[in-house]
Amino acid sequence: MAVSPYFRSPFTDLTGGLVSHQLLGKCQKEEIRYMDCLEAYGLDRGKVKCQHLFGDFHECQTMTLQFKRFMAMRKERERQIAEGKLKGDAKWVSPTADSY
Repeated sequence: MAVSPYFRSPFTDLTGGLVSHQLLGKCQKEEIRYMDCLEAYGLDRGKVKCQHLFGDFHECQTMTLQFKRFMAMRKERERQIAEGKLKGDAKWVSPTADSY
């Protein structure tokens, strides 16, 4: 038997923001979309129907894809340095601000 995502009481109303990302969290939007989807479908069906929203929320929390991109860029820079394509100060030049 599963417990519903929200158990409402005056205590949870007062302290609910402490265990979520809704108070100054960077993942506010992803979390509320996921919780709204779970509320619409229920916990059991929601786990299947809302999987894509959970994936977005999980990525926002853990930043694993961002870290993998960072490691790939670092590996490419080290490869170019080893091949001699980047020399001297060009090895450590940061990208321009508008290159993202």
